[in-house]
Amino acid sequence: MTAAAGSTWNEDRVPLAVPRWPEAAPAGPDFAAIRAEFDVPGDFPPEVLAEAERVAAALPLPDLDATDLPLVTVDPPGSRDLDQAVHLARDGGGYVVSYAIADVGAVVALGGALDAEARRRGQTLYSPDRRTPLHPPVLSEGAASLLPGEVRAAALWTVRLDADGGVRAVDLRRARVRSRARLAYPDVQAQADAGTLPDAIALLPEVGRLLEQGAADRGAIELGTPEQQVVRGPDGGWTLVARADLPVEGWNAQVSLLTGRVAARLMLDGGVGVLRTLPPARPEDVARLRRLAPALGVDWPAGTGAGRVLAGLDVADPRHAAFLEEAAALLRGAAYTPFDGAPPEQTGHAGVGSTYAHVTAPLRRLVDRFATEVCLALAAGREPDPAVRAALPELPGLMTASDRRTRSVERAAVDATEAWLLAGREGALFDAVVVDADGDRGTVVLAEPAIRARCVGAALEPGSRVRVRLTEADVARRSVRFEVVA
Repeated sequence: MTAAAGSTWNEDRVPLAVPRWPEAAPAGPDFAAIRAEFDVPGDFPPEVLAEAERVAAALPLPDLDATDLPLVTVDPPGSRDLDQAVHLARDGGGYVVSYAIADVGAVVALGGALDAEARRRGQTLYSPDRRTPLHPPVLSEGAASLLPGEVRAAALWTVRLDADGGVRAVDLRRARVRSRARLAYPDVQAQADAGTLPDAIALLPEVGRLLEQGAADRGAIELGTPEQQVVRGPDGGWTLVARADLPVEGWNAQVSLLTGRVAARLMLDGGVGVLRTLPPARPEDVARLRRLAPALGVDWPAGTGAGRVLAGLDVADPRHAAFLEEAAALLRGAAYTPFDGAPPEQTGHAGVGSTYAHVTAPLRRLVDRFATEVCLALAAGREPDPAVRAALPELPGLMTASDRRTRSVERAAVDATEAWLLAGREGALFDAVVVDADGDRGTVVLAEPAIRARCVGAALEPGSRVRVRLTEADVARRSVRFEVVA
């Protein structure tokens, strides 16, 4: 799972340098105006809050008691909307992965006010200065969240793997669980480096790497490029950082992807569900990338798939960073694909290298609740609830609209911060790296702060280091432009 633009969880780990800006510069980017521009929902309506309070006061719990399973959660520091709790153990020569997912279907009644509002929102949206949750915090950060020490309703996945990471058996059922600890990525990474991981996730590096190897063998395509994030600086102002995932985040993500893969298989075998799909890369896009590889210092042996080549790149190398930028063309056409009866024409997800479904973040993403409800029914040998089944065709439209709004807000927040950071500095010179180019126009990334913007000039070659001059920093238009210095 990757953090959204605007997450501030890593501010204690990343050294931030926030310059002093001219007195005429605005106090900061107007993130509230951005949310209003893109119609981000505000406060929850009274009837939604009232229903959430009623549910939280009488939390339904399943009969099956799995509170003896010593699960832990692993998330960004400060997180309270905890969707997943994990426990890993050896199972003969293989492994058993226990993955408890917050049972949002048990607390959000179909057809109720909570359900309607969640459909309107689609997903939790993260801005730099606030979070706009999918569900009221009394549920998402309280009664439905897998907080440590609290008994909670969960969809408990038990996946048995062989020594090579292949799936041997899958079990899914509703259960009451109790997480033992709320762990944060930086701390877990430090423990992994020191060999002092808690027992519940002591096998995470081993299992995570095994699953990563399996993904590479399947031809999965993962770009792994650093993400621009707007974060608070030490003085309370805003700045931009480029942040790549820690290894432990990749391992943890593999557990989530494993669960999504077995969920997709369960739905396809049952003939009903909703998949997350991505078509294979177009041959012409792969061929273009292969032609570009020598110029950017990328070794692409004959017979090697694009995914394995990308997995071996160093994002700190400007030429490799430019190559990864171009590789984004391989991951086009992601969709939510419902089906009821015959499987859809497109069932696979090229990024995962398998069939895949979203089921592990129901507190933060609408589709996961419905996919989990389908899986729970099929695992129990039942037909899914007709109301769940009827909602499946609506989900692609709801999620597409929500994804579009989220991307727009995140991009606008970054653009606004870039312009604000540079306002009044027109004419200043910066070191940059060209990450893409088309003739005399392209995109450059500054070394400090982590700004990415359009640039013009005759010396634009992907992967090259250039000296650029700031020609525009318009806060109102959220626009930044540079030109190459001859």
